[in-house]
Amino acid sequence: MTSWTEMPRAWWKESSVYQIYPASFQDLTGSGVGDLKGIISRVNYLKELGVDIVWLSPIFKSPQFDMGYDISDYKTIDPRYGDLKDVDKLRDELHQRGMRLVLDLVMNHTSDQHDWFKNSRKSKDNPFRDWYIWRPPRFDAQGNRQPPNNWESHFQGSAWEFDEATGEYYLHLFCKEQPDLNWENPAVREAAHDVMRFWLDRGADGFRIDVINFISKDQRFPDSDQPVLRGHEFYASGPRLHEYLAELGKILKKYDAFSVGEMPCVQDENEIIKAVGADRGELSMIFHFELVDIDHGPLGKFSPQTWQLSRLKETVNKWQRFMIDRNGWNALYLENHDQPRAVSRFANDDAVHRVASAKMLAIFQGFQSGTPFIYQGQEIGMTNVPRDWPMEEYNDIDCLNHWRLYKDSADEETLTRLRAEYQKKSRDNARTPMQWDDSPHAGFTSSSRPWMRVNDNYLDINAAAQTSDPSSVYGTWRRVLEQRKGLKDIFVYGDFGLVDEPHDKIFAYRRQAADGQAALVVANFSADTIDWPWKGTARDVLMSTTGKTEADVKEGEMRLEPYEALVLLV
Repeated sequence: MTSWTEMPRAWWKESSVYQIYPASFQDLTGSGVGDLKGIISRVNYLKELGVDIVWLSPIFKSPQFDMGYDISDYKTIDPRYGDLKDVDKLRDELHQRGMRLVLDLVMNHTSDQHDWFKNSRKSKDNPFRDWYIWRPPRFDAQGNRQPPNNWESHFQGSAWEFDEATGEYYLHLFCKEQPDLNWENPAVREAAHDVMRFWLDRGADGFRIDVINFISKDQRFPDSDQPVLRGHEFYASGPRLHEYLAELGKILKKYDAFSVGEMPCVQDENEIIKAVGADRGELSMIFHFELVDIDHGPLGKFSPQTWQLSRLKETVNKWQRFMIDRNGWNALYLENHDQPRAVSRFANDDAVHRVASAKMLAIFQGFQSGTPFIYQGQEIGMTNVPRDWPMEEYNDIDCLNHWRLYKDSADEETLTRLRAEYQKKSRDNARTPMQWDDSPHAGFTSSSRPWMRVNDNYLDINAAAQTSDPSSVYGTWRRVLEQRKGLKDIFVYGDFGLVDEPHDKIFAYRRQAADGQAALVVANFSADTIDWPWKGTARDVLMSTTGKTEADVKEGEMRLEPYEALVLLV
């Protein structure tokens, strides 16, 4: 085991990532849907924020059943976003500013409109048949046809779809328009490698890789006894996963490319360190889900659960210590295209506390050990959709499929509870258009009909009102990224330790460099004013969301306003 003081250095450890959801970022063509030209027009905004890597959610050709995560051609850009020339232009604009471009690679599954699958379903002896996972039906005692096993889709219902043409079922861990590829077939793996090389040769700097831990399935395909998401125990870390990841890692290493793998449903820490350990040669880092599942109830995502600060501390400390002690690396995220807005989820989005909350969360997230990921709009404190939006405004297939299961049969009390959970957790919360200014549709589009309704609070929350204000949420994020770069021995490569773990409202942690330099990060996760006792001497106040100086934080006790955060050199 390598000591944290000997942690290997890498450019991607010192970087920060900004995720763009293309459909909702900036529409420059007037179609009502965001596009690549719109992204290009905002490159200077991203540079001024201080991010180093721009990650685009899928821009490839797609029928858009799952907003581009159902790809029908990996080497063609979806016309709604632009074309290959636009990608090349964006690449060049980023590279000229010392920034990098990361693409979203979805290779666990394709669209059912991909030529591979169209051929696969033609006949049992088609050369592409074995590119996907086909199985014959089972029959019950009465002779009724049943799926091959009882696995469940992540988007509700069975994970198997019957295909009349050949009389067999195909596996889809997500919607039925997203059939799973068969990575047991070497031709499938070579096709995936070819796609990676195509984009790396074209100048992409790496990939975010969708549900990468699902690519190896237990070939027995047994029934599951799990109460939620039946079957995930047989594919979340399948028997050949690390063999496949090592093959990807060899390609990534050749190009010195960035990689972050999405890894849901994995509880085994040893499986995760195998994927990201510095000596393993697989991935740079992964998104695990323990933190963002903190408010999921016993029946899954849309069942109620109130999270506690003690559990947040336990989870953060677990992964901070684990990666430092095991020579791995964290991907630090509170938001992305699949998660609700952090200020609504982890703090307080009411008018009184929203700005303070968003600034506090920037400091809480940005100074931990790992690579910080900022999701579009997080840097200005965008919130969840309004509570009074009707179901007609929701677009998320996961949410809508869940609603269809209950809307015609459940009582009104149950439906009211479900609508409240959707407002808290639906993926639509992250997909409302970016709020650029206070003009119609928040400056997102000139169209009279954006593909999704803009959040009603854009008059109060928009980028134009914040970019020149150092005390804004945007200004706070910019300062966080500056400090992280300027003191990288502490904030990038330093050690981590919780401070005052028992406190039920204050989240405090210490970062320390190998030479002994240290910083204290303190965040008040409550709407209360807290007099917090502490030991130490502040040499400098690096950041304060309320303008505190060294005189305000003398040894003994400091007063923290509601949702206040500060960073001290100690």
